[in-house]
Amino acid sequence: MDSHKKLLLTNQAWVKDKLEVRANYFESMAADQKPDFLWIGCSDSRVPAEEITGTEPGELFVHRNIANLVIHTDFNVLSVLQYAVEVLAVKHIIVCGHYNCGGIRNALTNRHFGLINKWLRHIKDVYRVHRTELDGIADEEKRARRLVEINIMEQVWNLAKTSIVQKAWRAEGRPYLHGWVYDLHTGYLKDLLMLTPETRLDELYKFDFDEQS
Repeated sequence: MDSHKKLLLTNQAWVKDKLEVRANYFESMAADQKPDFLWIGCSDSRVPAEEITGTEPGELFVHRNIANLVIHTDFNVLSVLQYAVEVLAVKHIIVCGHYNCGGIRNALTNRHFGLINKWLRHIKDVYRVHRTELDGIADEEKRARRLVEINIMEQVWNLAKTSIVQKAWRAEGRPYLHGWVYDLHTGYLKDLLMLTPETRLDELYKFDFDEQS
């Protein structure tokens, strides 16, 4: 059987299972979405957001890209962020990376990947800022794992630097920002960082909002 046809058959079985548990499952699901969480994760196929958190459809609003980056010139992630914060009114935003991340590992090399070089450059910039700590880790595997963690935390801070998050912090005291890392070898999530609306930012990144904005 072709692999894509297997997916279609599996979908039919999934629908059947859901309807057996609750006859109006899809009708209620189609009515609206009110997730409490925005999940910004890696595109890696081994890190399915709903699966590893045990959540149902409708509980997570999900954006994924290579190495779970939050880049201020990326209109894709910014559009998702604005919709999640201003329309869905999510209470939490989770940046979740994972150990043994291909994007992180490739950013640690000097290999030429074509267009993806431009994306990986952002990870290299994270390395440059934390070069003293990372260069001090002799073991390559441990260095890669640490860069995974540092990259996640930097992306959480990138969220806090956006006017979208700062405006919601000021007006509504939400969302809370979280940095998590997923271990492929154990299946466990590790909490690395949380920023609250009371978090103090470097003055350079703070926005002043007048009453009309």
